[in-house]
Amino acid sequence: MLKNTKNRALSRAITKRQKIAIAGVGTLGAAALALSAVPGNAQTTTAEAPAGKVAYSSEQIKDVKASVTDQLAGEKVKAEAMVAKHKAAVAAAKHRAAVAHDKHVAAQSAAKQRAAKAAAAKKAAAERKAQEAASRSAKRVAVKQVAAKTYANNLDGWIREALDIMKKHDIPGTYNGLHKNIMRESSGNPNAINNWDINAQNGVPSIGLLQVIKPTFDAYHVPGTAKSQYDPVANLTAAANYAADRYGSIDNVNSAY
Repeated sequence: MLKNTKNRALSRAITKRQKIAIAGVGTLGAAALALSAVPGNAQTTTAEAPAGKVAYSSEQIKDVKASVTDQLAGEKVKAEAMVAKHKAAVAAAKHRAAVAHDKHVAAQSAAKQRAAKAAAAKKAAAERKAQEAASRSAKRVAVKQVAAKTYANNLDGWIREALDIMKKHDIPGTYNGLHKNIMRESSGNPNAINNWDINAQNGVPSIGLLQVIKPTFDAYHVPGTAKSQYDPVANLTAAANYAADRYGSIDNVNSAY
């Protein structure tokens, strides 16, 4: 009787930790053990506990394992979801970058096209302007040609034409200066020739309106006029050029020169 009383006391003294240990042993299929814990100065007795009275079973361990597995699975799902979210964000960023790049390229292409069109328009405008200027120039030339000054084929016309040529070449002289010398030298006859003076005797007779000998005519010939002493305008301009060189102007000549 005393022994059974002690066993019951020891059973009540079993701690929760010892029960868990006992449950673990039961899970592994080992024999159930009853442990007793007593103070250091007391007796310690180990008694066998009936296996049927253990409160914990292997089902509880299975539940714990299942819970841990579920947690791990949940964490894996979360990790996979985070990876998928990150990949989606990266893909979206790449897509936005690609769209922005395409827009930039399109904008550059449009700008180049606008610049090309502007350059083409500017070139076309410059070409039109050049053509218009050339057309105006051609018209002015045509007008000048139409309005070209004409001279009468007589003494008055010859003197006036000679004066215009003399003006272009800075050869001094006036209408009166030419006219008075013409009347003295040839009486206005462009074919007049002196066959009796010293020049004629030397083989170079004086010819034309102002009676010019050949060496003098050749030396003082004015460009743009005929190369003949008998040509009225060529004769007058050559003689005026010679007189300007020797006397300062045909106006200063009042006798044979």
